[in-house]
Amino acid sequence: MTTLPDRENTALLVVDVQHDVVSDAYERDAVVGRIRGLVDRARGAGVPVVWVQHSDEELVIDEAGWQIVPELVPAEGDARVRKEYGDSFEGTDLEEVLARLAVGRLVVAGAETDACIRSTIHGAFARGYDTILVGDAHTSNDKSQWGAPSPADVTAHTNLYWSHQAAPGKTAGVVDAEDVEFS
Repeated sequence: MTTLPDRENTALLVVDVQHDVVSDAYERDAVVGRIRGLVDRARGAGVPVVWVQHSDEELVIDEAGWQIVPELVPAEGDARVRKEYGDSFEGTDLEEVLARLAVGRLVVAGAETDACIRSTIHGAFARGYDTILVGDAHTSNDKSQWGAPSPADVTAHTNLYWSHQAAPGKTAGVVDAEDVEFS
């Protein structure tokens, strides 16, 4: 149902599952494990996996903290997108990558829920993509000392509001990793 013409394919978008991003993240090991399972299932179904990596003054390209966590290994030929903004589309070639793959539906997992995940799912949906958030495969760090809700509450709230997202000609939703359908 995407509003993007001739974009029948699905891609798994793995956002910012980098060492320094998720080292102290809420339920880190469980979330990374579910993402690993999604990657395996996507590859088994012939669905492209697109890896997004954030960089800034603290996440320096090619340094250890910038690398994708060791439990997740991009395959040769997987698309990799470098970004500097929360929305994975802003200032990147993500749109060109997805157009080349004829992708109109995104399954999104990764970090951080309250920043790059929210920005990216909104950015995708506004650009016409059907956008599915994997409800148990995104995480964030605890920012409650600065007045933010707990990571569990951030996840729950994001899942709640994204499960009710709607717009003409596009679909959005939240599904658990075990219920993701790549076909």
